[in-house]
Amino acid sequence: MQSFTPAQYLAAQSWPFEQARRIMAQRNIKAKLPGYKDKGFVLFETGYGPSGLPHIGTFGENFRTSMVRHAFERLNPGVPTKLICFSDDMDGLRKVPTNVPNQDLLKGFINHPLTQVPDPFEKFASFAHHNNAMLRGFLDGLGFDYTFISSTEYYKVGKLDDALHQVLRHHQAICDIIVPTLGTERAASYSPFMPLDTDPASPTYGQVLQVPVIATDVARGTLVYVRADGKEIETAITGGKCKLQWKADWATRWYALDVDYEMCGKDLIDSVTLGTQICKTLGGVPPVNLVYEHFVDENGAKISKSKGNGLTIEEWLSYAPASSLSLYMFRTPTRAKKLYRALIPTVVQEYADLLTAYPAQTPEEQLENPVFHLHNGVVPVSPLPFPYSMLLNLIAVSAATEKGVVWSFITTYRPDLTAATAPQLDALIAGALHYYADTIAPTRALHTPVGEKETDTLQQLAAYLQTLAAGALPDAETIQTEVYEIGKRTYGKDDLRVFFKLLYTTLLGFEHGPRIGTFTHLYGLPGMQRLVAEALGRSA
Repeated sequence: MQSFTPAQYLAAQSWPFEQARRIMAQRNIKAKLPGYKDKGFVLFETGYGPSGLPHIGTFGENFRTSMVRHAFERLNPGVPTKLICFSDDMDGLRKVPTNVPNQDLLKGFINHPLTQVPDPFEKFASFAHHNNAMLRGFLDGLGFDYTFISSTEYYKVGKLDDALHQVLRHHQAICDIIVPTLGTERAASYSPFMPLDTDPASPTYGQVLQVPVIATDVARGTLVYVRADGKEIETAITGGKCKLQWKADWATRWYALDVDYEMCGKDLIDSVTLGTQICKTLGGVPPVNLVYEHFVDENGAKISKSKGNGLTIEEWLSYAPASSLSLYMFRTPTRAKKLYRALIPTVVQEYADLLTAYPAQTPEEQLENPVFHLHNGVVPVSPLPFPYSMLLNLIAVSAATEKGVVWSFITTYRPDLTAATAPQLDALIAGALHYYADTIAPTRALHTPVGEKETDTLQQLAAYLQTLAAGALPDAETIQTEVYEIGKRTYGKDDLRVFFKLLYTTLLGFEHGPRIGTFTHLYGLPGMQRLVAEALGRSA
């Protein structure tokens, strides 16, 4: 493991270190406040609304926050840190997601707490329990170090009671912050508290209500609200009998838990602004916040957990390792990026290139290399012995559907590599097979040589390959040079791009491809001869 000096960490410019330094500055401010009590650790928070299935943006928020946490730990060795993932599972179901079964069942539970909405998949106690389990499953599977918190539990067992009483004390002040941002109708009934209707005789029984609050009693810890049927109801604010509206809930959580850092999507900028005011009103210090841009699907639409559009976590991980997804998340978090299948090979190759570059870099360069953050300083060796595109080419020309077929070529090319000695490469092969079958194979088409020039070019290549069959196969660079010479003779030095496009589209079925010399060594001379012969046969 590479060691770095404190000065090098302090000078690092990658965005996780920049964010970590912001937290350090904020902590210094907190320490000077009258009566401030340090909780003993630095708290990082991520939030999740389980009204829909966890999506790839949820992974991104947890991954990026973890990178900031690791950077902070490097800058502040010995200072304890904690990451919590807070599920807002007491919130009411506002609409039925389009990507779940049993939708008619869910329609009957609009406005009910998500922990009281039946699981449409019929596996867990509620829809929230199902989605929370999915979230925890992928966080655990990818090795995240976090503590899961259920909003329902915190409200019911009293862990937010002190903060709720503080909200009640500042009820009017909070209304004064939020009401000017609302429409006329909503403003008339706004309260930071949403009572839970516990009256079985009520038409809104079991629902989380957005209703007018006409009286508060700080001493008793109660409020009076007007139900839809006109009846005035007094209820306690604790014990799970009330939940806070979203913006007040978020701000109260910052105050109650003394959150030091939390990032959020661009659509929550206004919520951050209002939440900051509420948190200060309650007597707290709002956390350092990073606003990130959302991922969009191939058509430019924001990825939505209720619609299920865009690439899913499961899809990416079935095609490529989590490290490649992490790299995509790491890059420029404040810029919007499209997220779709076709970019996966490019990201996998970029990841491999960054791993390859890392050992030879200076310490300063290593701290700017994304793989330092992806692996928290313990950077592995690149698993790719050749470009990832060549792996896809090999699968295409060999019509491989099993890893063993691909390995038969690789071990001939590199006897030191096996599934046992190179498990990361083995996983890449499995993903590449899946990616090829789903994404490339349906549209791949081999070009048929047209005209004398194209046919003559392939005949010259066939003749050259035949000369290689008489003895030991020369090195890849020698083969590459001779292929270049064929291109110069047939297409001229200035049109070599057209020449290679002919080879790739005719032999491999792609417009771009690998170095022919290296590919000949990997695929084998007989295989290359067969590809050329089949191409000439199509032109006959």
